[in-house]
Amino acid sequence: MTALSEYQRLEAQGLWRAEPGDQRREVVVSMGNASLIITDMRDRALTHWSIPAVVRANPGQMPAIYHPDGDTGETLELDAAEYQMIDAIEKLRAGVARLRPRPGRLRLGMVIGSLVAVAALAVFWLPGAVRDHALRVVPPVKRAQIGAALEAQMQAVTGPPCRAPAGAAALLRLAERLPARRGTGALRVVRDGVGTTATLPGGTILLNRSLVEDFEEPDVVAGYIVAERIRARGYDPLGRLLDHAGLIASFRLLTTGDPGTETLRSYAEYLLTDAPLKPVDDAALLDGFAAWSIRSTPYAYARDVTGETVLPLIEADPFAANAPPPVLSDADWLRLQGICGG
Repeated sequence: MTALSEYQRLEAQGLWRAEPGDQRREVVVSMGNASLIITDMRDRALTHWSIPAVVRANPGQMPAIYHPDGDTGETLELDAAEYQMIDAIEKLRAGVARLRPRPGRLRLGMVIGSLVAVAALAVFWLPGAVRDHALRVVPPVKRAQIGAALEAQMQAVTGPPCRAPAGAAALLRLAERLPARRGTGALRVVRDGVGTTATLPGGTILLNRSLVEDFEEPDVVAGYIVAERIRARGYDPLGRLLDHAGLIASFRLLTTGDPGTETLRSYAEYLLTDAPLKPVDDAALLDGFAAWSIRSTPYAYARDVTGETVLPLIEADPFAANAPPPVLSDADWLRLQGICGG
């Protein structure tokens, strides 16, 4: 892949389809570190294709159609106008092909070529491929089990979830008001450790107690929940765990169904101390507030009391003129504020 550096600023527009029955989407394609990075028009990553594993379905024809090796259902279509990207992909594919052993070469050359190809695949392709396969095959029930085991590891810092009965019932009604599109959608309020919110594999969201105790209206905590649900949709919480743990944990999850206690302990420590919250762009947030019928202004001012850095969320509040259905009744909000027992 020595030619890769000359193409790393190259971008093109194309049409991408994740599965045979899906509608094609406009995407931006760019060269990454030995991979094609496919993002939507809002610059959100949709997938990465390892260049050594890219196959052209229609050599010599236009528009050029590519797919990952072994998965003809996922496709990327590049029009003839994107000839620079097509030429770059073809050159890199040809370069990979030259690394493959061919009959008639000297034995030493065959061995060295094989080792180079294997090393390149091991470094650039194998970790991502194993991770992505694990995310595809691990069922929702197993994800929830992993999330519960991770939560247990985190309780050394967070303490057990707050469980005052009346507050727990109100928290359940809040979860029903803001349902997740997949996963458990459960909510937990914890006393310490979590800065504001954190999503576990399986979809459970941990909320710092300050979100329910320090504000006068439930729209603030609702806003943080919406932001966290959108964040988790763009960056799979299980994928984030595997990214932190590495290849061995991915293999272990695939072969045993369990990433391992030490992996969970290490990731729990990272999640509570060093893990940054991945930003969510304002447009995606506003779409989420509209979809869940939540005002964005209270959340915006909770993030920045001056409003200066969150002005788009204030000015484009989808319910600035007409109030949405209440997040919780006044009685339930008071109960939720007491979930940690004062």
